[in-house]
Amino acid sequence: MSRPDAPPLPREGRGHVPLWRRLPSELLLLALLAVAVIIMSRLSPAFLTVRNFAEVFRFSTEIGLISLGMTLVILTAGIDLSVGSILGLCAILLGFTFSLGLNVWLAFALALLAGALLGLLNGLIITRVGIPPLIVTLATLAIYRGLALGISQARSFGAFPEGFLALGRAYLGPVPLQALVLFGVAAGVWFLLARTTFGRMVYAIGNNVTAARFSGVPVGRVLLGVYTLSGLLAGLAGGVFVARISSARADAGIGYELDAITAVILGGTAITGGTGGVGGTVLGLLLVAVVRNGLTLAFVPTEIQNIVVGAILLFAVLVSQLARWGASRA
Repeated sequence: MSRPDAPPLPREGRGHVPLWRRLPSELLLLALLAVAVIIMSRLSPAFLTVRNFAEVFRFSTEIGLISLGMTLVILTAGIDLSVGSILGLCAILLGFTFSLGLNVWLAFALALLAGALLGLLNGLIITRVGIPPLIVTLATLAIYRGLALGISQARSFGAFPEGFLALGRAYLGPVPLQALVLFGVAAGVWFLLARTTFGRMVYAIGNNVTAARFSGVPVGRVLLGVYTLSGLLAGLAGGVFVARISSARADAGIGYELDAITAVILGGTAITGGTGGVGGTVLGLLLVAVVRNGLTLAFVPTEIQNIVVGAILLFAVLVSQLARWGASRA
């Protein structure tokens, strides 16, 4: 009886995984964040102060809230380019209804409801009509912004009561109140993804939507929930924005989708869906916020800042693709 052939020995280097890919993505992000802090502190002596770090949290809260919603969307292999416009439209609706005499907190609640409904509309078009998320949200980006401009008629709304403005201006000790709002929402989204059936279905859809359907996952309803939550968080960001600057303007949130997507992809959420989470998004947000803040203190023009953030996004996607390519060959 012949002896079966022994399996071939692996070739030298086969299956080797580079150190940077074996490390948790959060550790790599922390290292990048430390490098960014060092560079920005060299650009401006005002960067390494307690007050400035508090300002970093203040000015990044709106983008952070949007990023949390974007995390849910991208985990399903989708995209939501309309979040900045939803923020702007909800801000205008808040200011407009308040100017008509409505209680400011009721106006805020209506803005939150509007954000959820706008996100739901995105989800309905995507799931019922079958148009790709990129096309749908690119269209609604323009539609929602146009509605904000039409309602405002180039006006801004102000004279909000101090109790409402505290949402965007108050501090609890050295910590801005809106930073606590951000981390509270982040904890809620983390729990949703990590500890609920809904969260498991989100990951299942992102990994393989066809397999998820065959497994009994109600894909359409989950996607509706994801886009509704994204709109709701954009509406919340609109309210925080109004409280922070004491004014509701139609141009609120322009370009925020770029920073939000960058934070999510930097945080390790795969653009193809199914991989990622809230912790990475928060670290990615801090990295983007630190870069923006440091460049602002160094008097770098906004257009140059956008180039830098765009380059960071491109780099993050490239690294993600290289990691996927390397994993498939290992």
